[in-house]
Amino acid sequence: MNEARFHRMQLLVGDSAMARLQNSTVAIFGVGGVGSYAVEALVRAGVGRLVLVDFDTICATNINRQIHALEETVGQIKVEAMAQRCLAINPQLKIVVHNKVYAADTSAELLDIEYDYVLDCIDSISDKLHLIQGCLRRKLPIISAMGAANKLDPTLIKVADISMTKKCRLARTIRKELRKQGIEQGVKVVYSTEEFRPLTGADAAERKPTLGSSSYLPPLFGLTMAGEVIRSLIGERN
Repeated sequence: MNEARFHRMQLLVGDSAMARLQNSTVAIFGVGGVGSYAVEALVRAGVGRLVLVDFDTICATNINRQIHALEETVGQIKVEAMAQRCLAINPQLKIVVHNKVYAADTSAELLDIEYDYVLDCIDSISDKLHLIQGCLRRKLPIISAMGAANKLDPTLIKVADISMTKKCRLARTIRKELRKQGIEQGVKVVYSTEEFRPLTGADAAERKPTLGSSSYLPPLFGLTMAGEVIRSLIGERN
C-alpha cells in the first residue's frame, strides 16, 4: 500500500484498522448515483478488494449525480468506467467487475463469495428484495439504499434497521415484502424522512414517470453507506 495515499486515513484510524480495510472484500450492487459515490469513498479509504455489479451504460442524464458520468464517458459501461477511476486512485486495488443484472438467475454466481460487506444500491424492487434475502441467508452483512429520488433536504438522511424506518415509500414497500418472508428486522438501511415531493414537468402525467434526482442526495446516500461499512470493517459498528 502506498503510505502517502492513505496517510491521513491511517492517522485517523491507526495501523491495524488500515490493515483490516486493505484485507477486506466489499461488493457494490448498482453503480449509479448512490453506488458510484459509495465506491469512490471505499477506494479512497483504502479498502483493498472491490466487486462491482451493474448492467448499465453511462448516459447524459447520469451526469448530474453519478461520479463516473462525464461528457467523455457517456456510452461507456458503468462498471468498467468506475473500475478505471478506482485504479487511478489506487493502482494496487484488486477489483472485479460484472457487467450484468443482479437477479434470481445470477444470484448464485454473484453472491457465493465471502464478502466482508455488501452494499445494495440497485433500483429494481424485486431484485433488491432478492439481494437482501440472499445476503441474509448467507449471513453476509448488507446495507441497503432506500429512496433518494424526489428529495432535496440532506439533513433528513437517516441510518436505521428497516423495521425502524418511516416516511419512505420504498422502505415501506420493502418492509411489507420482507415481512411476507418472515423477515421483520436485521437489515440496515439508509433512507430519508423527507416527504415525497410532487412531480413537476412533462413526465408528471405519465403512468410511471421518471423521478427527479438532485446532484447531492443520491451521492450523500452512497457516502453514508460507505461510512457505515468502513466503520463496521474497522470494528466501530456492528
